Amino acid sequence: MTKLFLALVFLLGWATPLLAQENQRLEGQVVCCADCWAEADRTKVEYGTAENLLKAKSCVESGDPTLLAVRGGDVFTLFELKPRRFRLPGKNWLEFVGKRVAVFGVIDKKKFRVDDLQMLAPSIAEQEAAKIVGTEAELKLQDLSGVEQILGSQKGRVVILNFWATYCIPCKAEMPDLAAIQNEYAALGVQVIGASTDDVAERSKVLEFIKETKINFPIWVGATTADMIRFGLGGALPGTIIIGKDGRVAKVISGVVNQADLRKQVDALVSLPTTASAVSRSGKEVAKKDVRVTETSSVPS
Repeated sequence: MTKLFLALVFLLGWATPLLAQENQRLEGQVVCCADCWAEADRTKVEYGTAENLLKAKSCVESGDPTLLAVRGGDVFTLFELKPRRFRLPGKNWLEFVGKRVAVFGVIDKKKFRVDDLQMLAPSIAEQEAAKIVGTEAELKLQDLSGVEQILGSQKGRVVILNFWATYCIPCKAEMPDLAAIQNEYAALGVQVIGASTDDVAERSKVLEFIKETKINFPIWVGATTADMIRFGLGGALPGTIIIGKDGRVAKVISGVVNQADLRKQVDALVSLPTTASAVSRSGKEVAKKDVRVTETSSVPS
């Protein structure tokens, strides 16, 4: 009987730390890799800007371990995130990068094996983008002939404003998707506009890029970092703004567009009614009516 009692005591004593481990909780910010985290003093410069998130895509997809930065005073401890009972919504942790989360599970040395995850706060980039949604979209640039173009003149249409540059490799990759959207939705009042960070003096390079990528929508030039920051994109290319018929920002997209997601956004916007002034070809206002249609590179300042 004594031996049985001692055995039970031993087993309970051994199981207690395991049970405690099962209920461990950590709170912190999800980081794409240790190198990106170490690029700044994170007690002063918060991680999670649009530039951070764009870079995170290449880090995560290249296999860098995704980390949780847990703060204790002025010191951060980094734990590698590993799913245990928790099921990732995709093939990696990319959609959580930059966000503040609480994770529940087991600490295994410098790894945290996740049973559950709770979202606490969006990334800086998401917070900045959220502030822009619903605001009036204003932009003045020049077209390739040097004529000033104003974004406000597009009111009554759904506008997909894409920031890009001739030197931006990811920008080139998304051009076929944008051209496909222009082809399919032009008759429904959708207009894609390319806002290039190249200027008018680089017209020949822009024209070569247009020819090479078969761009079928207007290109404006001379966009700057300040323009992109104003739209909640930070200073990294590419970036896209979706603008509703009322001229207000409906969606901010950092990085390369996903054609399927872009179609959903556009489908939702073109189906909304709008009250607009019908304008004759002579440019005179003729009537008001309801129109109902039933869808990383650094920028030079």
